[in-house]
Amino acid sequence: MENSQKGFIPVMLTPFLSNGNIDYPALTQLTEIYLQAGSSGLFANCLSSEMFELSDKERIEAIKHIVKVVNGAVPVMATGTFGGAISKQADFVKAVSDTGVEAVIAITSLLADEKEDDQIFSERVFDLLKQTDDIPLGFYECPVPYKRVIKPEQLAEFVATGRVIYHKDTSLDLAAIKQKLKLTEGHAFGLYDAYVVHAVESLKAGSAGLSCIQGNYFPELIVWLCDHYNDNHLKDEVAVVQQFLIDNMDVMHNVYPVVSKYFLQKRGLNISTFTRRNVGAFTPNVVKEVEKLFDDYTALRSDLNIEVFI
Repeated sequence: MENSQKGFIPVMLTPFLSNGNIDYPALTQLTEIYLQAGSSGLFANCLSSEMFELSDKERIEAIKHIVKVVNGAVPVMATGTFGGAISKQADFVKAVSDTGVEAVIAITSLLADEKEDDQIFSERVFDLLKQTDDIPLGFYECPVPYKRVIKPEQLAEFVATGRVIYHKDTSLDLAAIKQKLKLTEGHAFGLYDAYVVHAVESLKAGSAGLSCIQGNYFPELIVWLCDHYNDNHLKDEVAVVQQFLIDNMDVMHNVYPVVSKYFLQKRGLNISTFTRRNVGAFTPNVVKEVEKLFDDYTALRSDLNIEVFI
């Protein structure tokens, strides 16, 4: 496969003050870091943003703030479905769209209950499309409240409407991803993979890019991988980066997003480790693991000659 441009879309964090309010100066700096790292878009108001712990007002205000900081530099997407009747979800999709985002993301597990079948899910998707005018939509197979993975044939039907332009895939299934890519080929649509264990293979298979939590530690490394995944002159370095991501999966997922906020502190961002969601204890042992990750990344970044801005 010829080398083609791939993009990294961060799943954005929400910085909080120690009193639990959103820290907008830190959100500004964080947004700028994503942009400086070379991100091709931003996914605001997602699970990493602690979207379920935000009020509707906070969700809209945070999205507006991000759109203003970005100022058209890259597309911004944001979640707009939080359960309830499709008419209610459609109303919030419109409110999110009015903030200036390029696409509004629908959470697959909030369109149908876990016990409801694929036909009901598809009916709800088409109902949502009908009730949201011509607003571009995307999907996120969010693991909360449960993970509903879209079947390749379903995704193809949705994309064929011309309304669905983005999909964040969390299936962890490379074969299914390849089928999704095959069935949606030729449409103005991008599938972004969340699973870095097979990042290189997914990019080579045709994924539009990556959208993974690892970008909340070192966004410039994920951008580097998207830029060089198929570069024969750097195949050894690409293999090293892929293995580095695999080896540190557990560290980066443990007590997340507290750990990523601590990592960003070490990078120089003025951000607290406060989270509204209870994700477990940030123990001295976890701290040591994150500090080792920071040291290992610093060495890797130096070896690859990757520029960082904080």
